[in-house]
This record gives sequence, C-alpha cells and structure tokens, in this order.
Amino acid sequence: MRIGIWGIPVWVVCPYAGLMIDETPIRIRYGAVLSSLDERRRRLCAAAEAQAAGYGGIAGAARATKVARSTIGRGLKDLRDPGSLTGKVRRKGAGRRALTAKDPRLLEDLLELLEPATMGDPTRPLRWVSKSHEKLAAALREMGHRVSSSSMPKLLKEAGYCRHFNRKTKQGSNHPDRNAQFEYINAKAQTFKAADQPVISVDTKKKELVGAFKNGGSDYGPRGKPIEVNTHDFEDKELGKVVPYGVYDVSANLGYVSLGIDHDTGQFAVNGVRLWPDRMGRERYPTMTRLMVTADGGGSNGSRLRLWKVALQQFADETGLTVQVCHYPPGTSKWNKIEHRMFCHITQNWRGTPLTSRLTVIELIASTTTQSGLKIRCELDPNTYPKGIKISDQQMATLNIKPDTFHPEWNYAIAPRPKRLER
Repeated sequence: MRIGIWGIPVWVVCPYAGLMIDETPIRIRYGAVLSSLDERRRRLCAAAEAQAAGYGGIAGAARATKVARSTIGRGLKDLRDPGSLTGKVRRKGAGRRALTAKDPRLLEDLLELLEPATMGDPTRPLRWVSKSHEKLAAALREMGHRVSSSSMPKLLKEAGYCRHFNRKTKQGSNHPDRNAQFEYINAKAQTFKAADQPVISVDTKKKELVGAFKNGGSDYGPRGKPIEVNTHDFEDKELGKVVPYGVYDVSANLGYVSLGIDHDTGQFAVNGVRLWPDRMGRERYPTMTRLMVTADGGGSNGSRLRLWKVALQQFADETGLTVQVCHYPPGTSKWNKIEHRMFCHITQNWRGTPLTSRLTVIELIASTTTQSGLKIRCELDPNTYPKGIKISDQQMATLNIKPDTFHPEWNYAIAPRPKRLER
C-alpha cells in the first residue's frame, strides 16, 4: 500500500500479474477538483495519481480519470522536468475538431455498416465478416471518409456500440404449463419422500472420447510440464467412446453411474435404473415398493420413446416396483437435478485430465465428492445395445401404464403386470 498525493491510501499492485489498483480513491479525488482544473492541471493531476500509484499506475489512473494514457505519459514528463511547463494553456473547447464535426456523414455511414440486418442489400461489405476496427475503417475509407482504425473506438462509443459476448437467455419453446409441471413434479416428490420411497433423477452425460485427447479446463502441475495430448480428436477405434448414464438419489445426495461402451438407447438407460436398487437403493430404502423417476423429455429416456417404456415395464415386472415417471417440459433439461447436483461436479473433477482409459474414467467419476456429502459409485456396463429397435402398437398395448390426469404424456406410472400379461 502507498499513500496518495492527498494522504489517502491507495492499493497498488501489478495489473499484469492478475491484480488490480483500487481506482475508487483516484476517481473521487480527481472528480472533486476537476471543475477547477484547466487542460494542463488535469494532465498533471492525472500524472501525479499515476506516479503515486506506482507500477501499473498509468493504466489505473487512465481508467479512473478518463484521461488518455498518452496524455498521462506527457504529464509524467512534465513532472520530471518542471521547466518545460511554459507557454500558453489551451482554452476549453480548443483543439482539433472532432471527425464527426468535419464529416457529418461519417457516423451515419458507420451505423449503416454496423446494422445487423441486410435491409434488402445482401452485398453490403461487412455483412458476413467480423467487424474489427481495421475492417470498419477500411470500409469507411472506401466510402470516401478519411478515418483510421485508431479513431474507431471513440466513434463506436459515440454511436452507442460495444462488444458483446453471446448470452444464453433464450429458453426455446415455452410451454404454457411449464411452471405447473414443475410444481406437479415437486408435489409428487414430496409425497414419495414422506412415504420413505426413493426419488431419483436420471440422464445421460455427453459421450466422451477415450484416449490421449484434450479435456476441457485446467489443473495444477509442475511449471513447464503440461500434459501432452493428441493434436486431433479422431476417435481411437480400440478405445472408442464411453457413455455415462447417471442415477441421482435426490434425498440421499448419492449417485450411481453406469458407464456404457455402446449406443445410448432406452434399454441402456433402463439398465442403469435397474442396477441402482441392487447397488445402492435397497440398502437405503429397505421397504421400497415404489420408485419415482424424473427425466428429461428427450434422449434415451424421452417421454415419447417407446423402447424406454417397454424396458421400464420389464424392470417393473422383474422387481415388483411401481415406477412413477415425470418428465420435464421441453427446453428445461437444465433444471433436472442430476445436471447441477452431480454431472457438473464430475466435469469439474476431471477437468484438464485426459481420459486415457475406461478405468481412468471410472476412477475419476467415483472419486468425485463435494462438501455437501455427494458420493458416486461408477461401474462399467459392457453390454451391447442395438439401435433401431421398433416397438409395435401391439407391444405397447401390453404395457401396464397408468397415465396421470395432468399431462399424461409427461406423467405416468408403470406397474408390474399380472403374470398372464407378461410377454
């Protein structure tokens, strides 16, 4: 910490090392005297703040005072050589005229270039390219304007433009009963919990390449020794891909992952549900007679997937459990609890680590824990699950499905079939 020129402490650190100068005191002090300063004193005041701040002070003072860094640099030279402070002081408003004042059409033509819609003119020069300062300036020069790329930031600010990142805010199709379905799922889950019956959230995590491939994120390691991986992400024919299918116990904060090596089908999804009672479920719920499953509306456990329902019926017949299924409305998969209570922690746990083998994937998933007590068991599912299995209307007619009165396409119960109806 250093002491500013008016006795107020200023936190000073190097901005290039990832730290910041506290600009608030500079901004307050400079703003308090700004109205009484001429051009020279503004320059000297900003330069004095930069000098007091130390390393990185020019950038910090420029941000706080809105004085150009080049002007602050000139002020520092004046502070080092006070004898140079001679001559007249430019009056307020003097200096070079603004580009928009000398060229009234400049801003209008810039706005035309920036307009995102084609407006009936598909040949406009910057419709399909990145609007960098250099390209905007070049396009304006072609239109007869005298302008350089260094003038573009000020012109863009005057035009009310700034750079934007993509922001994920669009929800897609918004079903009118979306909130009602959330409330319905919550009410069902509360009923099951009150009866000490399990509520599980299921979903498939995205497929992962197995091998020396880049994995997103970073992790600590010896300096200068990054983990080397393949340049291209071409699938290894021997190792292939893995498909993690997760089952998350909402009440117990416990997870089970069935790591498949074949196709992500309805049979594969239900096999993960089938394994969960034997591996984890019955130990916690010894009196289990019903099971509530919350799932997305699409994928291998989709609400319209016949194979999913047929496989669930077989599971109900084998275990004697009645399975209550509730699907989330379209476009709301991010609210599935397994996404933000289990899968996100798995992704964080293996960040920056190449998934070099199936055993590595299993160990990384099984070692995922959180301070809230999350524990996950992971096992390899070596079975094959053929694609393209067709389920006929006759097969569907044999299922013991009891649709709920509220949105039966999303909410239904599958009970064990009497022996005479089994196929």
